[in-house]
Amino acid sequence: MSNKMWGGRFETGPDAIMEEINASIGFDYRFGAQDIKGSKAHVAMLAAQGIVTQADAAAIAQGLEQVAGEIEAGTFQFSRALEDIHMNVESRLAALVGPAAGRLHTARSRNDQVALDARLWLRDAVDALDGQMAGLQKALVAKALEHADAVMPGFTHLQSAQPVTFGHHLLAYVEMLGRDRGRLSDARRRGAESPLGAAALAGTSFPIDRHMTAKALGFDRPTANSLDSVSDRDFSLETLSACAICAVHLSRLAEEIVLWATPQFGFVRLSDKWSTGSSIMPQKRNPDAAELVRGKTGRVFGALIGLLTVMKGLPLTYSKDMQEDKEGLFDAVHTLSLCLAAMTGMIGDLTIDRAKMKAAAGAGYATATDLADWLVRTLKTPFREAHHVTGSLVKMASARGVGLEELSLADMQSVEPRITQEVFGVLGVERSVASRTSYGGTAPDNVRAQAKAWAARLGL
Repeated sequence: MSNKMWGGRFETGPDAIMEEINASIGFDYRFGAQDIKGSKAHVAMLAAQGIVTQADAAAIAQGLEQVAGEIEAGTFQFSRALEDIHMNVESRLAALVGPAAGRLHTARSRNDQVALDARLWLRDAVDALDGQMAGLQKALVAKALEHADAVMPGFTHLQSAQPVTFGHHLLAYVEMLGRDRGRLSDARRRGAESPLGAAALAGTSFPIDRHMTAKALGFDRPTANSLDSVSDRDFSLETLSACAICAVHLSRLAEEIVLWATPQFGFVRLSDKWSTGSSIMPQKRNPDAAELVRGKTGRVFGALIGLLTVMKGLPLTYSKDMQEDKEGLFDAVHTLSLCLAAMTGMIGDLTIDRAKMKAAAGAGYATATDLADWLVRTLKTPFREAHHVTGSLVKMASARGVGLEELSLADMQSVEPRITQEVFGVLGVERSVASRTSYGGTAPDNVRAQAKAWAARLGL
């Protein structure tokens, strides 16, 4: 038997495998609330334009309310034979209100309908993700204020470079998340156009008011080109791209937590809430939450690459390939949401070992740049010459197995006779970080000021 919703031209129904590959209700049921919201706006506009009667519009609206209640209550019976959320809703509506339900689909198509549902769903998802990102920023800012003067090594090439503060390090991720939120906001703004009324691809001959439905659904305006309206998935691609970049940032922080929590570093300790043990090694405390955040990044990347691949060769306008735009999107949004929640919890419970951080900050001749800067600032030595002098002193200290501050004044003067006792005042790690007062630098006063500025912006 052919599908009663569209099968007028067909004599038989689809093969079982065709039904399996074609049906999307297994995942697009998530669009239930959005599909009904769009239908309500559409039928109200049809009635306002005199395209359907007020009586039919009222019956349809009442029926849609009942369908919405059934979906929300979990009593709605979804049918794979009806393929997707649109047909499932329409079929149930017909059972409730009779032939009037058939008028709902006037001047629209599943093509513009699904594009609308996706935009509505994604708008809510973006708002939820933005709230979670702000929550993680707040956790990072609070921890940065607490540890604005906790000295730790800053790294390049994963080698000790210069001392920084733990608060400064955390604020770097606050900045990253700020950009992530900006990208999501940009994607949301560009997606704030309603495709409803573009119909299958060419628009419609009915005297519809697309501005009315766009306004009713909270969009800035209707889309301007009917072909683009039903074939565009940029709003999903942009959101997935923003999610992928955010996942990178979470993964980088997770990797640092994994390193810092090792006995070799010993900088931080995760609470029992965010650690697991070993089935065979009783001493183990594994940072599994951080590792999973790092690992789940691949799922978000995969969703972006998957949709890019789906879209790359499609001629205008709609093709069934585009049904593959949803599952990856749903999974990526859920995955990123889970990772943000886990990272927020980890940061909130994180404790640090200031003594180990400080000791590590002084290792590897991390104050060598401070020595070079002192030569330039105090002795007016050209920087390249100061770099060479400092390198020679580091070589001397390394050969003796001592720190720069452990060299004698005579040792230093054997390389640069003009060096004075004053130089030892810049070789401590705390003096080093305190001296980095340039805007954006790691000086504790800077860190406190930046953290307080972020706290004000975040309403912390």
